[in-house]
Amino acid sequence: MPIINRIAEYHDEMTAWRRELHQHPEIAFNEIWTSDFIAERLKEFGVDEIHRGIAKTGIVAVIKGQEDNGKGIGLRADMDALPIEEENDIEYKSRNPGLMHACGHDGHSTMLLGAAKYLAETRNFDGTVHLIFQPAEEVEGGAEIMVKEGLFERFKIDSVYGVHNRPGMEVGKMCMRSGPTMAGFDLFDINIQGYGAHGARPQASIDPIVVQAHIVTALQTIASRTVDPLEGVVVSVTQVSSGNNYNIIPDTAHLGGTVRCFSKEVQDTTEETMRRLCENIGTAFGAKITVNYERRYPPLHNRSDQIDLVASIAADVVGADNVDTDSAAIMASEDFSFMLQERPGCFVNLGNGVGSVGGCTVHNPGYDFNDAALPYGATYWARLVETLMEREA
Repeated sequence: MPIINRIAEYHDEMTAWRRELHQHPEIAFNEIWTSDFIAERLKEFGVDEIHRGIAKTGIVAVIKGQEDNGKGIGLRADMDALPIEEENDIEYKSRNPGLMHACGHDGHSTMLLGAAKYLAETRNFDGTVHLIFQPAEEVEGGAEIMVKEGLFERFKIDSVYGVHNRPGMEVGKMCMRSGPTMAGFDLFDINIQGYGAHGARPQASIDPIVVQAHIVTALQTIASRTVDPLEGVVVSVTQVSSGNNYNIIPDTAHLGGTVRCFSKEVQDTTEETMRRLCENIGTAFGAKITVNYERRYPPLHNRSDQIDLVASIAADVVGADNVDTDSAAIMASEDFSFMLQERPGCFVNLGNGVGSVGGCTVHNPGYDFNDAALPYGATYWARLVETLMEREA
C-alpha cells in the first residue's frame, strides 16, 4: 500500500499548515501560538477530545474508533523550534527574529495533523488513538514533564510511537534499528576558583586558566582510557571562559559541555570519573573546583519486536526495499526516550531528501523540512493505527 489516496488529496493543505507553523517558531514551553494553531485544526477535524495545558503548552487529542475494545495507542510529535536566526530566502521564512524551525518539528506536527484528519474522517479502527503534541523537545525535556504530569495515567496508552525526519536520506525511505538507537544526553559545568594576580607575577597566582587546560585534556581520557571502547562515549567541552584583560591572571574559569552515550552504566562511569579528575587536578594546583553534572535525557532504545512490527508497516507505505532496519546508532539525543521508558513502542526516521532539497542538516540556519515527505509520514501514522488497532468485527 503506497500513500493513502485521501491523504494525498490534502497534501497541499498539509503544506500550507506546515509553512504557517514554520513562520511562527516558538521555543520550549512558549509554544502558545503553535498550540492554538494545532488545537484549531484538531477542532475542525472533529476529534473527540482535546486536552490542553499538559507540560504548559502540550496537547493530547483523542480519536475513538468504531468499537471501544479497551486498547489505546499514542502517536507523538514535537512542536518546538530553536534559537537560531533563519538564513533561508523563502516566502514562509520565520517571522520571529532569532527563532526558526531548524529541526523539522513543524513537519512532525503537520504529519500528525494529517493523520488526525484522516483518522477522524474514516475511523477504520477499534480502540482509542491519542495524538500527543509535545512541547520542549530541544534540551528542556518536555516529554519527561508530560510523563510526570500523568500522561500515561490520564490516558489509556498501551504503546507509543515517534517519528523524526532525516536529512540526507531520500524522501520515500525510512530507517530504524533495534537496541541502542540514540544517545543519552548529559550536561556539565565545571567552575574553577583560583587566585588572581598580575600577569607579570604568575608565581603569586593560582592560575585557573592553567587548571582549565589540564582539565580539558584530562576529560579526553574518559573516552580513550576509562570507558570500554566498544561502548562508546562522547565528552565534548563546548564552553571555555575566563579573564577579561591582557595583564591580569583571573580568579576564576569555567568549562561547560555535553556527554553522550548509550547506557546508564556509562553515564555513571563518566560522571564519577569527571568528578574524580577535577577533584585531583584541583588538589594538585591548589584550586577549588566544583562540578555540576546534570542528567538530561536517557538513552533511547528500541525493542526488536516493535521494530519488526513497524518495519512491516513502513514497507507497506514506502516499499520493503526502502526500509532500512539496521541503520547506525547516532550520538544525537531525543527526549522521546522518557516515553519509551514507560511504554513499549519505537522511534523511526523518515527521509527528508538529499542535496539542496531537504539535505541540509538539522540545527542549521539553512535547514527546511521537505514538504514532499508529509504524505509519507501521515500515511505511516494512519497505517500504524489501522494495523495495530485493526477492527475486530
